[in-house]
Amino acid sequence: MNLSDNWTAGQAQIVRVSAAEAVFTSIRTAIESGELAVGSKLSSEIALAAQYGVSRSVVREALRSCTALGLTATQTGKGSFVLANRAVGDLVLGRFSARSLMEARPHIEVPAAEMAAARRTDAQLEQMLGIVRTMEQEDDPEMWVGLDASFHAAIAAASGNGVFEQVVTDIRDAMVNQSETINLITGRQSQSDAEHRLILDAIIRADSVGAGRAMTEHLAKVETALTLIMGETNE
Repeated sequence: MNLSDNWTAGQAQIVRVSAAEAVFTSIRTAIESGELAVGSKLSSEIALAAQYGVSRSVVREALRSCTALGLTATQTGKGSFVLANRAVGDLVLGRFSARSLMEARPHIEVPAAEMAAARRTDAQLEQMLGIVRTMEQEDDPEMWVGLDASFHAAIAAASGNGVFEQVVTDIRDAMVNQSETINLITGRQSQSDAEHRLILDAIIRADSVGAGRAMTEHLAKVETALTLIMGETNE
């Protein structure tokens, strides 16, 4: 082995990050370092997109996660402003907080998955299978989080319980924001794909116990990721 081989072996593995994650990290760092002061207005989405060399959708995704952490707020027609130089202890997800979602979702989605395994129609099964297959191939984070919400909504619909279906519909936007922020900060997308596949496999087998267990484990891992994020914001 020559010297170049020794040097190469000692280098840390390069971690690949998405464009949205890179933009989010840059803006968050600028805010927390004081480079972007509390009360200051961020550049427009168009200007930020040009600055970072990304699309406006990437910038919007990064800004939504900054808002979820309580760092910024976007006012329609006025732009985005810095609210705080440290993230809040809970995530702001539209009408609902991350903590509220964590407390409520197991009581809704676990029994919904159990009922879906027993009651789903062939058409509903095909719909869920199509969503999961598309998610596994999707590399656009914004598209993926929309599919994520659609999968959970499809399970609630397949449960045959109108209350579960309506509740999941009502929290859909918060779920999208939650998934988006989790994926940006913890990179859980591929793990979620695997967990969704386990839930779906149990529903395909009409295994109510297995579907409930798989959904419980999925939501527990989401909660772990959220707890990690919220713990970091309190440091």
